[in-house]
Amino acid sequence: MKKIFKIGPGTLVTAAFIGPGTVTVCTLAGVQFGYTLLWALVLSITACVVLQEMAARLGVVTQKGLSEVLKSQFENKVIRWILIALILSAIFVGNAAYEAGNISGGVLGLSTILDGTPLDPQNYSINYLPIVIGIIAFILLYIGNYKMLERSLIVLVLLMSVAFIVTAIATKPDISDMLSGFVPDMDTEKLLMIVGLVGTTVVPYNLFLHASIVSEKWKSKEELPEARKDTVVSIILGGIVSMAIIIAGAAIQSEEISNTADLAKSLEPVFGATAKYVLAIGLFAAGITSAITAPLAAAYVVKGCLGWKDGLKSNSFRLVWMFILLLGVLFSSLGIKSIMIIQFAQIANGLLLPIIATFLVWVMNRRKILGDYTNSWKQNIVGIFIVIIAFFLGIRGVWKVFENM
Repeated sequence: MKKIFKIGPGTLVTAAFIGPGTVTVCTLAGVQFGYTLLWALVLSITACVVLQEMAARLGVVTQKGLSEVLKSQFENKVIRWILIALILSAIFVGNAAYEAGNISGGVLGLSTILDGTPLDPQNYSINYLPIVIGIIAFILLYIGNYKMLERSLIVLVLLMSVAFIVTAIATKPDISDMLSGFVPDMDTEKLLMIVGLVGTTVVPYNLFLHASIVSEKWKSKEELPEARKDTVVSIILGGIVSMAIIIAGAAIQSEEISNTADLAKSLEPVFGATAKYVLAIGLFAAGITSAITAPLAAAYVVKGCLGWKDGLKSNSFRLVWMFILLLGVLFSSLGIKSIMIIQFAQIANGLLLPIIATFLVWVMNRRKILGDYTNSWKQNIVGIFIVIIAFFLGIRGVWKVFENM
């Protein structure tokens, strides 16, 4: 049993993409369209598995992060530093924005657990709960022990999974209606929601994070099968959680869902007071797991871009994640309007994902780097298809943001 359930770095990927943003988007998908977008989640998870497997394979074979490998492929110093500047600026803006949302989501769950009243992060000026979330994330990150981080996140991800799956089961979904949701349906009115589901699952910084952390666990190419299994199992678990959230959302009889606090309130008449706390635990776990991984990913990207040799416990590495964590706590505590932060995050995500996906597929075909572990023609076809989708989603996502400004 221990061998079957032995999972590792892939858990951090799952912890990163199942955050408050995913909870909100999946809930809205369920509320507005019922089970009809479950197929889009299957597409999202497939794309995530393919790209994250490439990132993991790159990390295991080269024992380097994605940013380090990309930097090494450009001999021209000007081009190299332009690339580094673009990656660093996008990662910093995007991760700081996501971090604020992650901590705010954790606060919603924690406040429900403590006093039973979900908070709307836009309605308070200064609150101590974001600081509590920040301290928990700080302690786990400062310990700087990879195994400790991995085990903590496994516990939190399992807690989050159980909470949302139990909530979905409690809705007693109609099985035939649910199965029909796996049939693709590309109605125009659903397009932006499909964009949201894919965008909240395939997170750009996860590609950097995964390529960097696999070398902490696996040191030889012979361990690639184990790395692949870890990736597939962890991401599919995340996909099941996302589907559970859509199913729970489909049971809500109100369309007035503007944030995750409304989700907790709307479920009360369906599940009673106890279910509210189950959902709050899942939301708290979702917030805190993402609050740990976003700063960690930013630190790994900076480490790779600037060529730092020291690891988790070095002062320079710690300063990066401390800065991202501090920004997240600050924005969450002072009640800065989250819509502005989310807009910046969407722009960064929309621009960064297709570019990074393109670079990743390109690097995975460099025999000089990967030898016999380059992409097969089948992997290239799937990878190129995902890149095309990523460009489409990026353009639509950015266009939508500017439309709403």
